[in-house]
Amino acid sequence: MSVPWWAWLALTVGIALMLAVDLFLHRDNHVIGFREAATWSAVWVAAGLAFGVLLWVWQGDEAAGAYYAGYLIEKALSVDNVFVFALVFTYFAVPAAYQHKVLFWGVVGALAFRLVFIFVGAELLQTFFWTAYVFGAFLVWTGWKMAFRHDEEVHPERNLVVRLVRRVVPTDPRYHGDRFFVRLDGRRVATLLFVVLIAVEATDLVFAIDSVAAVLAITTSTFIVWTANAFAVLGLRSLYFCLAGLLRRFTKLHYGLAVLLAFAGVKLILSETPVGKLPVPVTLGVIVVTLAVSIGWSLVATREERLADVEG
Repeated sequence: MSVPWWAWLALTVGIALMLAVDLFLHRDNHVIGFREAATWSAVWVAAGLAFGVLLWVWQGDEAAGAYYAGYLIEKALSVDNVFVFALVFTYFAVPAAYQHKVLFWGVVGALAFRLVFIFVGAELLQTFFWTAYVFGAFLVWTGWKMAFRHDEEVHPERNLVVRLVRRVVPTDPRYHGDRFFVRLDGRRVATLLFVVLIAVEATDLVFAIDSVAAVLAITTSTFIVWTANAFAVLGLRSLYFCLAGLLRRFTKLHYGLAVLLAFAGVKLILSETPVGKLPVPVTLGVIVVTLAVSIGWSLVATREERLADVEG
């Protein structure tokens, strides 16, 4: 899929404008309620779906199908991001009014990292055929880990990047409003909020590797992979405030995500065999069915648990 320079420019400008509007509307650091979060989630989802329609009109149904498949995978994996972010915020006792600022700048960093991963990953897949086997095996292993080691505790303070920042950058272990840096005793130091931001960026870095590889298993078009990532990540902040209190209902979703990662890995490996690439409609169907089954299973399981608690 050949994409002219002006399409990249228009996309970049559009993303920058959306980020600027979001930052302006939340400049007062207020606590975001469920209704506001749900409204913004609907806006971001509508934008992502509308872009798929635009892509269908411009490049055809195959490109649009690949985009929607990548977007659904990214959106589903975002739910797991939300769970980890909630643990990070709880661990560091981040005031609710400042969480949006952390997530905003976390999203900006996530977009930058993912753009690098996309171009590097696509170039590797197109240059060295054997990287498909490496990426594929990595996704299968990640799927296994998500299915059977999902309940492992998260310790943000043990993260290598967080420890390195605390060692290199002078840090005050307190919050100073919504500021990332303050001047104390004549020197500039990082606040605890900056440490939280680094923890969020570091954890998202791991998710970025998984999710980018999963979408590259669908298509190596950097434009489609980037747009699928961008529109899914742009709605991550509102998704967090919308789902943070409801995550306990999605107790089986990680099994569905594990299946999708393993499926993406197998799909990537098969692309370098006589089987070739699986049709986009098949990929899209597997994604939709897997997500529907895992979400339905989660809701039924939690409902049965609540009934058992009531009867008990």
